[in-house]
Amino acid sequence: MMHRLDPGQIEVVDDALAEVLRHKTTWERIGMVLSADRTARLLLEGSIRTRHPDWDDARVAREVVRRIARGPS
Repeated sequence: MMHRLDPGQIEVVDDALAEVLRHKTTWERIGMVLSADRTARLLLEGSIRTRHPDWDDARVAREVVRRIARGPS
Protein backbone atom coordinates (compact mmCIF):
# COMPACT_ATOMS: atom_id res chain seq x y z
CA MET A 1 0.00 0.00 0.00
CA MET A 2 1.45 3.36 -1.02
CA HIS A 3 1.04 6.40 1.19
CA ARG A 4 1.62 9.98 0.17
CA LEU A 5 3.25 12.22 2.75
CA ASP A 6 2.18 15.84 2.85
CA PRO A 7 2.74 18.70 5.34
CA GLY A 8 -0.46 17.80 7.20
CA GLN A 9 0.52 14.16 7.60
CA ILE A 10 3.18 13.53 10.22
CA GLU A 11 3.62 9.78 9.85
CA VAL A 12 2.16 6.76 8.15
CA VAL A 13 1.83 3.46 9.98
CA ASP A 14 1.42 0.36 7.88
CA ASP A 15 -1.85 -1.44 8.58
CA ALA A 16 -0.05 -4.67 9.51
CA LEU A 17 2.21 -2.84 11.97
CA ALA A 18 -0.77 -1.03 13.48
CA GLU A 19 -2.44 -4.39 14.08
CA VAL A 20 0.66 -5.74 15.83
CA LEU A 21 0.92 -2.62 18.00
CA ARG A 22 -2.74 -2.90 19.03
CA HIS A 23 -1.93 -6.23 20.69
CA LYS A 24 1.10 -4.94 22.61
CA THR A 25 0.80 -3.83 26.20
CA THR A 26 1.77 -0.31 27.17
CA TRP A 27 5.00 -1.62 28.68
CA GLU A 28 5.84 -3.58 25.54
CA ARG A 29 5.39 -0.43 23.44
CA ILE A 30 7.52 1.57 25.86
CA GLY A 31 10.18 -1.14 25.62
CA MET A 32 10.10 -0.88 21.84
CA VAL A 33 10.63 2.88 22.01
CA LEU A 34 13.53 2.50 24.43
CA SER A 35 15.12 -0.15 22.22
CA ALA A 36 14.77 2.07 19.17
CA ASP A 37 16.33 4.97 21.09
CA ARG A 38 19.28 2.78 22.11
CA THR A 39 19.76 1.59 18.53
CA ALA A 40 19.67 5.16 17.20
CA ARG A 41 22.24 6.29 19.76
CA LEU A 42 24.55 3.36 18.92
CA LEU A 43 24.29 4.08 15.18
CA LEU A 44 24.97 7.76 15.76
CA GLU A 45 27.93 6.97 18.02
CA GLY A 46 29.37 4.64 15.37
CA SER A 47 29.00 7.29 12.70
CA ILE A 48 30.71 9.91 14.86
CA ARG A 49 33.57 7.53 15.74
CA THR A 50 34.06 6.72 12.05
CA ARG A 51 34.25 10.41 11.11
CA HIS A 52 36.35 11.39 14.11
CA PRO A 53 38.59 8.45 15.09
CA ASP A 54 40.82 10.81 17.08
CA TRP A 55 38.02 11.83 19.49
CA ASP A 56 38.00 10.32 22.97
CA ASP A 57 34.92 8.68 24.53
CA ALA A 58 33.87 11.84 26.38
CA ARG A 59 33.97 13.95 23.20
CA VAL A 60 31.96 11.34 21.29
CA ALA A 61 29.38 11.18 24.09
CA ARG A 62 29.01 14.96 24.10
CA GLU A 63 28.53 15.00 20.34
CA VAL A 64 25.87 12.28 20.53
CA VAL A 65 23.95 14.33 23.10
CA ARG A 66 24.40 17.55 21.09
CA ARG A 67 23.06 15.98 17.91
CA ILE A 68 20.11 14.37 19.62
CA ALA A 69 19.25 17.60 21.42
CA ARG A 70 19.78 20.01 18.51
CA GLY A 71 20.10 17.99 15.32
CA PRO A 72 23.11 17.34 13.08
CA SER A 73 24.00 20.93 12.18
